[in-house]
Amino acid sequence: MAEIKLDFVNSFYDSRGKLRHQFRRKGHKKKTIKGRPGSPEFMDHYHALLDQTGGPMPVAEIGASRANAGTIDAIVAKYLKNDVFTKGLAKASQNFRRPILDHFREHRTPSGRRYGDNRLATIQRKNINDFLEGKTPNAQKNAIKTLRHFIVFAIGEGACSVDPTVGIRPLRGIKSSGHMTWKPPQIEQYRERHALGTTARLALELMLNIAARREDAHKIGRQHSSYDPDRQLTMLTWRPSKTLRSTGKTLTIPILPSLQEALDAMPERLKGDDKSDALAFLTNDYGRPFASAAAFGNKFADWCNAAGLKPVLCDDQRVRNFRAHGLRKAALYTLYKSGGTVAELQALGGHGSIAELQKYIQEIEQDEQAVSAMAKVAAIQAKARTGSD
Repeated sequence: MAEIKLDFVNSFYDSRGKLRHQFRRKGHKKKTIKGRPGSPEFMDHYHALLDQTGGPMPVAEIGASRANAGTIDAIVAKYLKNDVFTKGLAKASQNFRRPILDHFREHRTPSGRRYGDNRLATIQRKNINDFLEGKTPNAQKNAIKTLRHFIVFAIGEGACSVDPTVGIRPLRGIKSSGHMTWKPPQIEQYRERHALGTTARLALELMLNIAARREDAHKIGRQHSSYDPDRQLTMLTWRPSKTLRSTGKTLTIPILPSLQEALDAMPERLKGDDKSDALAFLTNDYGRPFASAAAFGNKFADWCNAAGLKPVLCDDQRVRNFRAHGLRKAALYTLYKSGGTVAELQALGGHGSIAELQKYIQEIEQDEQAVSAMAKVAAIQAKARTGSD
């Protein structure tokens, strides 16, 4: 059985022999965690359950009291409380990296000794490779990135003098095709299932309008809205979470009629205007803002399933579902198809460089160029048939 080392997670085989991973926390109902262990879906659901039940276990509880000074356990506990981690990394990055560090601490040497009980200065490249062995290329990449950030901190603390991850490269896997881009058929199918006046519909229109990541979409509300008398437009202004620690740029995007219609259709208390109680446009079943991006993402997945949107087997042999980030791609896709310039795509998506946009542009251009090319082939074939007649 695959060993899962996460707080409050218990793994077991059910009566049908299927491996289950259950979230168990005192005072709360047991919940089965969705998805394949370690996958984005699995970790998103796990962190959503953490948020719903009081948040992560306090750092002081994670072995700090029993750890010997200088050991990996002790340095990890110190790192997790330091500003380098708590303020230097976005909340989503913290949630993603903490389990990786837990796995690293719990990994064992051939003799059975936990890495966490060893001094970091004794860890060599071979030990890092042993930890990475058996992981997928993407998991290896994430582990190396996490460990390097941690080890830079440890070197500064004098816990070691050499970074054992230097020179280690993750395996090269099949290039991921990324999140599924929503096309008009999926958008219309979702709209048919979720009528105006529902949070499910508002979520779709909001993300199609402003191309926001879910980390931002679930927090945007009336405090971000203002009327521009010169343009005679209502604008949404916010700072994307992803770039708060890099460019710190602010995005300002006008509200489209389709989004305004969805806002106007909401119940009075949830409209997001001066008369409403909600600061966020998107609220949970209790009328409160979603506790986290993961909580919103899981709810949006439920809405997609209710709309009957089916999973798709992609070229990289991974099964993907239509989810929130695919709407961000859809918004950029629609703008580009409508003749939008690269500068306009950057303005809508908040990308810092053209290089970041390139993957979106290549996907769209391939589609367009293939259609154009095959139209020419079809014309030649039609001409040949006419000539033969």
